[in-house]
Amino acid sequence: MPTRREFLALPAALLHAQSNGGWYDRPMRWAQLTLVEDDPGNYDPKFWLDYFRRTHSDAACLSAGGCVAYYPTKVPLHYRSKYLGNRDCFGELVEGCRKLGMNVVARTDPHAVHQDVYDAHPDWIAVDGQGRKRKHWADPELWVTCALGPYNFQFMTEVTREIVQLYKVDGIFSNRWSGSGMCYCEHCQANFRKFSGMDLPRTADPRDAARRQYSVWHQARLFELWRLWDAEIKKINPQAGYIANSGGGALSELDMKTVGELGPTLFADRQARHGLMAPWANGKNGKEYGATLGRKAIAGIFSVGVEEQYRWKDSVQNAEEIRLWVADGVAHNLRPWFTKFNGKVVDKRWLQVVEDIYGWHHKHERYLRNERSLARVAMVYSQQTATHYGGDRARAKVEDHTLGFYQAMLESRIPFDMVHDRMLDGANVGRYRTLILPNIAALSDAQCAQLRAFVDGGGSIVATHETSLYDEWGVARRDFGLAGLFGASYAGRVDRDVHNSYLNVDKDPASGGYHPIVRGLESASRIINGANWVHVRPEPRPAYSPLTLVPSFPDLPMEQVFPRVPRTDVPGVYTRETGKGRVVYFPFDLDRTFWEVLSADHLQLLKNAVGWAHGEEQPLVVDGRGVMDISLWMQKDSITAHMVNLTNPMLMKGPVREILPSPPQKVRIRIPQGRRVSRVQYLVGSGTPVTRSSGGVLEVDVLAVDLHEVIAIDLA
Repeated sequence: MPTRREFLALPAALLHAQSNGGWYDRPMRWAQLTLVEDDPGNYDPKFWLDYFRRTHSDAACLSAGGCVAYYPTKVPLHYRSKYLGNRDCFGELVEGCRKLGMNVVARTDPHAVHQDVYDAHPDWIAVDGQGRKRKHWADPELWVTCALGPYNFQFMTEVTREIVQLYKVDGIFSNRWSGSGMCYCEHCQANFRKFSGMDLPRTADPRDAARRQYSVWHQARLFELWRLWDAEIKKINPQAGYIANSGGGALSELDMKTVGELGPTLFADRQARHGLMAPWANGKNGKEYGATLGRKAIAGIFSVGVEEQYRWKDSVQNAEEIRLWVADGVAHNLRPWFTKFNGKVVDKRWLQVVEDIYGWHHKHERYLRNERSLARVAMVYSQQTATHYGGDRARAKVEDHTLGFYQAMLESRIPFDMVHDRMLDGANVGRYRTLILPNIAALSDAQCAQLRAFVDGGGSIVATHETSLYDEWGVARRDFGLAGLFGASYAGRVDRDVHNSYLNVDKDPASGGYHPIVRGLESASRIINGANWVHVRPEPRPAYSPLTLVPSFPDLPMEQVFPRVPRTDVPGVYTRETGKGRVVYFPFDLDRTFWEVLSADHLQLLKNAVGWAHGEEQPLVVDGRGVMDISLWMQKDSITAHMVNLTNPMLMKGPVREILPSPPQKVRIRIPQGRRVSRVQYLVGSGTPVTRSSGGVLEVDVLAVDLHEVIAIDLA
């Protein structure tokens, strides 16, 4: 292990960053080596240190302790690898990384223990709803720990102190630190009763009083643990800290606003896609983290292996799938972090892939140190809606709306950010022209007031379905909290699972023309409705609605399939201009239904709604064929426009087999006022861009995008 003298001999740049507390922003490329118990004596640490050097990795996350210790721990009951002998695997790697000038974070995993811990402290073990101590689901020789009791608060605190004291690491990163599901152990029962006066909930129903209190207590307890570990680390090394493996979107268990305040940096742990996950999910993760972390550095963890439910941990992803996943993360401000399980390299095909990605990233990192997004549209995500309105159906009732609108925005090539619903004040949303509310059902009175202020200040809103129909605790309101903005009041009923209903596409009888929101649908006459419909009363009744309801009618027998009421005056969309802003409200689940059936008509509606509400040209416009994920970023003295080519038959179900280059693309980039372009270059493709400039807009013709193209613009 490194001595105090060796620690003081660290490279000057690294010491400077540490002494100023600024090391968290320094690393641009991360490497993680997660050892398995039989690695000591059976793997080659020199190979890994050389690979870190070749990939220009400037920070590492290395296995230290918890479930298995890879150093000569003196903490009682801290299980040492039986293959360790008199070695110090963790210390050897730390010393090697320090010589390379790398920051080092120690990985701990406190979620499982061996039999000796169970025998000494059975109260440290998690308990299921039937009162049974929990055996590990994958390894029956292990027991699952309770995250909220003495095991983490006492034992793992001691382990954390020892690691930081011995190795002066820059931080502790804990895997599975927040628990493995609901625990009914004696400590959880007593602590929850002390907090709430109630027994632990036995239902996932968000309307249950105990369930609501549990969601508050559970978060408070985990944040207490986070603060405890961080404080203990800083007592030993003031420039280090605790970095939780936690966070993300609406379905995350910890409040992201608090996470963003506590975390000096964060690592987005969505390692690869699985099932029907789209490749843009990695970029979505970057946007969600960025919504609350702001300019703090965020690394995107990607696995070189397959991440399906069968847990093939020694697997290797297709090269092109790895490239695609990482490229989309980089385009949305994630710094790449590769993770490899098992120090023994069984399949070597991934090594060159990551080396190539990191080599390119290192060469151009000046243009990847983003300071702010230049997007003018933002999509709101709401953890309180997921928890208190969605409950155990949050994925279907909340996340599917977000996914549908996200897919529509991507296909529409509209650059956008994500915004947390607890950060809707002017300081956070003032830079946006348009906010999207995909069924953000649970909003407090204060949040509704913030959204009204946003519109009063000239902003626009596009909202769907039950947005603002519930308060922040998921309690139904008598009317929408945003009824005044929508121009519609709740009529007391929601139809679920609606079959065979439609929307008429109508002309404005006054002008004889169609509203811009139905542009491209004029010849359709009638399009499909959503699957869930909120009954509302127009207030006041609009003189014209571009969409009107055709109520559900029989779909069998075929002879009876005709509308009983072919025309109504029930609006299918509410469009209002108020002050300098515009509001669009769809009373049905347009976004969720689009995610389910991917109707081109629904895509057109969503695209048109944002376009009409926004009312100004986007700062980045990319015209051409194909599916392209785009973003626009500002650095200290430059702008970068990212284009990730997702045009692929495996877009919605990976892994991709090959990358298919896009046809030509025409790009328009608005240059910030008062800045002058001094140089334009491609960071991926060859050749010099042919550009035109007029009225503060730079135009670039891109002949093709292979996987990822970045147009870098130096500013004078």
